[in-house]
Amino acid sequence: MKQQRTYVLCCCILVLALLFLQPLSGTAQEVEDEREFDYIEGSKRGPAYWGDIKKEWADCKTGRLQSPIDMSDRRVKMVQKTENIKRNYRPFNATVKNRGHDIMVQWEGFDQVGSIQINGIRYFLQQCHWHSPSEHTINGRRYDMELHMVHTTPDQKIAVIGYLYKIGKPDPFLSKLLDDIMSMTDQKLERNLGIVDPREIKSGGKKYYRYMGSLTTPPCKQGVIWTINKKITPPPYLAEIKILRPDSDFRALREAVHDYAEKNARPLQPLNQREIHFHGQSPKDTFN
Repeated sequence: MKQQRTYVLCCCILVLALLFLQPLSGTAQEVEDEREFDYIEGSKRGPAYWGDIKKEWADCKTGRLQSPIDMSDRRVKMVQKTENIKRNYRPFNATVKNRGHDIMVQWEGFDQVGSIQINGIRYFLQQCHWHSPSEHTINGRRYDMELHMVHTTPDQKIAVIGYLYKIGKPDPFLSKLLDDIMSMTDQKLERNLGIVDPREIKSGGKKYYRYMGSLTTPPCKQGVIWTINKKITPPPYLAEIKILRPDSDFRALREAVHDYAEKNARPLQPLNQREIHFHGQSPKDTFN
């Protein structure tokens, strides 16, 4: 009888152990599978397969207005009447987020931080994020980093302003965020930044490219108005990072995201007869 009680007790302990272990295994599996897409060459979740992962992402595979593209001089059409980008921003509360595949600054409220105006339509600033190396190229040249400022209308039309960066002096905007970004290395976290002024993002010159494209991450939604500033800006964090990690250069920003997105630039997409308009004097000016 005593042996039977001991046997039953052992069985109960074993069952309880299995019950407790099972959720832990499930949780570990969920963490491993938390990303839905990546940038790894040859990966089944890489850019070549984004359109197969979800039916809602079909545009990533079949869309004919996809971004990014190469803006070659031979493809560009000059616009005689240049329209300056009207930026009407103001400081407002924001958070910085490590989304795993990029670092994003997001402002609170739909229309609180201000807007830009394109063709008489107001697009309200929602967020900005970074890609390294740049996604768009100019005459086949890829730059060190690209900043996207994403704007939307109440009916979900999208306009993105893109800025290209190369190695150079630090920029006050990203320098202020560096400590928060590095504290989130390889963790999907977000931190409140308080008041952030988007006007501190240098607007560059008055020459820019414009074309109709898409989001560069899933769901690759099309119909996005892209404006790529022609002025190449020195990257805003290099000097600051050299103080922290002398041999890392761009590594600090890349290490903050997950390993699969350290280089988070989508490959170039076919132009498919689209027009690229250049606003300014001449697109053939060379970059220093």
